[in-house]
Amino acid sequence: MADNKIKLTKSDRLHVWWRSTFIQGSWNYERMQNGGWTYAMIPAIKKLYTSKEDRAAALKRHLEFFNTHPYIASPILGVTLALEEERSNGAPVDDVTIQGVKVGMMGPLAGIGDPVFWFTVKPILGALAATMAMSGNILGPIIYFIAWNLIRMGFTWYTQEFGYKAGSKISEDLSGNLLRDVTKGASILGMFILGSLVNKWVTITWTPVVATTKLADGAFINWDKLPSGAAGIQKALQGQADGLALSSSKVTTLQDNLDSLIPGLSALLLTLLCMWLLKKKVSPIIIILGLFVVGVLFHVLNLM
Repeated sequence: MADNKIKLTKSDRLHVWWRSTFIQGSWNYERMQNGGWTYAMIPAIKKLYTSKEDRAAALKRHLEFFNTHPYIASPILGVTLALEEERSNGAPVDDVTIQGVKVGMMGPLAGIGDPVFWFTVKPILGALAATMAMSGNILGPIIYFIAWNLIRMGFTWYTQEFGYKAGSKISEDLSGNLLRDVTKGASILGMFILGSLVNKWVTITWTPVVATTKLADGAFINWDKLPSGAAGIQKALQGQADGLALSSSKVTTLQDNLDSLIPGLSALLLTLLCMWLLKKKVSPIIIILGLFVVGVLFHVLNLM
């Protein structure tokens, strides 16, 4: 007997995957991502249901409330595709079952999206790309754009396929400690990477002069005795390369003393202060404005 079951082809699933990129395109306060979700499901609904009534009923049930991390919606999409496929082939899958699986998965999965993507992958890629860009390397933003989209699109396609192949059993796979372990690991990795970048991104230079020491003859470049023209420039550059000071006095600033003790100490303390303020529920906008005002004031007072 021939198998007359309707199956979603890889092309059908690719169409759903591409449309899922725009899941937040019609975000609303009443049902949030339901419009983008339904838009993504349309290619599958057209393939699985032939009558106008069945298609309208499918669209209607998918216009119910839905909200989760936009990238983590992909495995839920995959499971829903499998359920809709089973239903179109006569399996006893009703509206309540489909909506129940969606609601049951979107909550737990939403908690993994932020630490993995917003707090780990994106900051790491952004920091590396920005570091390259600040050094004048045009590859910084290019690498960020390419790497981020490869990770994002690869993840959504793989997890959608995983959900589709696992079907309704995926909820059992995710009911244990998997989400908790992945979330914890991603958070630790993100904190480690960002912590190592504090000294690179947070810079504080204290300008008050602590001491001024007169250098002995021969320890600095005597500009008055340099020959004129190119010969003088050459001799000055050679002297600097040999370690000679540019002036007859060595000025020691507060920053020099701090660097001799613990390099980056001020930046670390400032970072810890901001973390403490955030923990005390101080608005990030207030912290940014405060840093701006203090920075300008300390510069005017010649402290920085």
